Amino acid sequence: MNHYETVFIMTPVLSEEQMKETVLKFSSFLKERGAEIVHENYWGLRKLAYPIQKKSSGFYHLIEFKSDGNFLKELETTFKRDERVIRYLLVKLDKHAIVYNEKRRSKKEASLAKTEEKIDA
Repeated sequence: MNHYETVFIMTPVLSEEQMKETVLKFSSFLKERGAEIVHENYWGLRKLAYPIQKKSSGFYHLIEFKSDGNFLKELETTFKRDERVIRYLLVKLDKHAIVYNEKRRSKKEASLAKTEEKIDA
């Protein structure tokens, strides 16, 4: 199985419910095709580096998953057909990127645990 990571940007005119529905659509798409979702991260509303479809911001969402990769063309077609998605990026991760992502997540979790300990104390 290969590791993949996709980041997609949704149009900022969506309501929170519509945005969650879009994320759920793509998560379900991956699960239905046998992909194992390793990590998901909602980055929130961010300013774009340059306007896309006359929009200067968008909702960012990242999904890291494991798969054999036989449905990636279908996933890209689904991204292109969905009007709520204004941009997407799909990459295959090499072994160094996988280790980097795991370290980054473990550091973030350790940092959150320390913060919670300070709040509880």
